[in-house]
Amino acid sequence: MRLLYGHRARLRWVHLILGGALLMPFFLVASVFVPTFTGGGSVFESLPAQIAAFGCALPLAAAAALLPLARPLSVIGARSLGGVDPALLADAPARSWAARVRTSVWFVLHVGLGGLVGICALALPRLALVLIVVRTPARLRGSRPPLPRAFHGWRVLLAPPAGITLLLALSAGAAVAGALLARTAPALLGPTPADRLAAVEARAADLAARSRLARELHDSIGHTLSAVTLQAGAAARILDSDREFVRGALTSIEEATRRTVGELDSVLGLLRQDGEQPGSSTGPTLDALGGLLAHSGAPVAYTVSGVPGRAPDPVSRAAYRIVQEGLSNALRHGGTEPVRLHIAWEDTALTITMLNSLVDGADGADRAKTGEPARPLRGAGAGGGRGLRGIGERAALLDGRAHAGPDDGRWRLTVRLPLPGGAR
Repeated sequence: MRLLYGHRARLRWVHLILGGALLMPFFLVASVFVPTFTGGGSVFESLPAQIAAFGCALPLAAAAALLPLARPLSVIGARSLGGVDPALLADAPARSWAARVRTSVWFVLHVGLGGLVGICALALPRLALVLIVVRTPARLRGSRPPLPRAFHGWRVLLAPPAGITLLLALSAGAAVAGALLARTAPALLGPTPADRLAAVEARAADLAARSRLARELHDSIGHTLSAVTLQAGAAARILDSDREFVRGALTSIEEATRRTVGELDSVLGLLRQDGEQPGSSTGPTLDALGGLLAHSGAPVAYTVSGVPGRAPDPVSRAAYRIVQEGLSNALRHGGTEPVRLHIAWEDTALTITMLNSLVDGADGADRAKTGEPARPLRGAGAGGGRGLRGIGERAALLDGRAHAGPDDGRWRLTVRLPLPGGAR
């Protein structure tokens, strides 16, 4: 009984009735043209004409279901009333012809079965009621209802069981039709290979955007925290002996944190935006390099060769972040030892070179002892922490190269970023 009259069965019955209702406009259109070919009157006066109109309505419904929006509308009904797992259905409009044809087949199946169930639901209960009440005493049933010809004579005893059987058959037919729609929905309304590919590409773009924003946060906040920690520690050690140095350190901490809060607001603004393009970005460029070096927390010997120009914004932003991460590494592993930064402007590329000492050996002291040469940074496959991986990823995204490793007892970071078109 639960299969025939349970909650899911009732919802599927409603789904089928709605399918029959959706078929009615197409049936009425077909009923206008069918008499033209049959030579008769109204289709409602002839059962064969009605069957012909029903058959002609199905192709019209199939043509209408080729519209892209037919799939999401069908999915809503299949999910909410048909009891189909939402993960197996595609919510997006059908763009390819393969998806449209599959949707059209399902829609025809829906309205066709719904029309048949609707017709039976209108006709069979009345006949079943006649068969059931025929043996009821006259004082309870009123006038005697007319019986079908097959139930005259002794066969009248079979009328009530036959009526109950008709009702059960109607319920069973509706349950089978609903189960058939639910079983075919994932195959006909589910994502096509093109839909799955588009979903994978969208997911990859989203992950790329999140990874880029994560690098922005790591580079900005990580550098500031390293500089603030170093300056606060130095100020604490000489608090009583050099008040001017402490005052300068606190000023640098204030400026660095204020600048970082602005960058954090910018990055979080991107996270709140809808429809962000994967390649879009924001943040400081090489124009802000002077402020970064002035409040880096470590002495920096900065030199430039070539004729400085204006690099494209993606290259300029990447160069700023690379210098920022290089300074963070120097603060973490080189203490307050001087850092040498050299930027070489060429016609086709921008080269960044940073040299710093290794005090704690956390990122390559063992390799420095063995004289291991610098190695390329290739994103996630490179060792040495998230910072070096981020530098490698930034360079790779711009078709550049990044190398890091020991060089004569010091740590050298070299990054070469192409300048598109040779323009600066």
